[in-house]
Amino acid sequence: MTVSCHREVPKYFAVEISPKKSKYCLVIPVINECERLLKQLDAINSGDFGLDIIIADGGSTDGSVSKQNLLERNVRTRLTKVGSGKLSAQIRMAFDYALNEQYEGVITIDGNGKDGVVAINGMTLCLDDGFDFVQASRFVPGGRAVNTPLSRFVAIKFLHAPITSLAAGFRYTDTTNGFRGHSRRLIEDNRVGVFRNIFDTYELLAYIPIRAARLGFRCIEIPATRQYPELGNIPTKIHGVRAQLDLLKILAMAACGKYNPKSS
Repeated sequence: MTVSCHREVPKYFAVEISPKKSKYCLVIPVINECERLLKQLDAINSGDFGLDIIIADGGSTDGSVSKQNLLERNVRTRLTKVGSGKLSAQIRMAFDYALNEQYEGVITIDGNGKDGVVAINGMTLCLDDGFDFVQASRFVPGGRAVNTPLSRFVAIKFLHAPITSLAAGFRYTDTTNGFRGHSRRLIEDNRVGVFRNIFDTYELLAYIPIRAARLGFRCIEIPATRQYPELGNIPTKIHGVRAQLDLLKILAMAACGKYNPKSS
């Protein structure tokens, strides 16, 4: 394994609210998730998972990530991205902070409250067992898909997951789910190369599962619940046909190796 020395990371600043306590951190990328984030943090605290919580904020303006809100909910650090980029930039920011803080692994979970937090225990157990990439899945035995919109169900089951699996040489079933575990080995390996500005929007979500499996890292899926609300707007940042086509373009590029480091 080659360890990355130079990292391309968006500009950000960190507000540390409490000291480091665990070997893994739980990263929650957010932007204006309002009460969904606060309820999720309450659920995480009720579960007492023993992880340091890191908020990776993309520039929220709704007050949800105020220091007082996070202090009351046992968040360790709030990272605020001030450089350019969207979700992948937020993830690079969080990975950078996690490596600097000597965490042995990073678990990511969306901040919109769709994911059942109980599966966090399964993530930590898999990282403890030496797995490098852990994908939460509502479609494996024990998982639950609740109120999944039909269009998303069809796209994942018959398009996104099969393409990812074929490119990876590993069977995945829930490839658009950002609830994942990553070992430090995986994050810092130059052959993966997560710290590149090419990863700006949703590229890392498509790229990491494929690249990790192709390089022989230990990968696994674990059961989890993903629940959409019965009524109202779908909690997502991906809206419209153009956004969906952009995701397919990203997937195609990842599957064809377009994001692989040039030296590999």
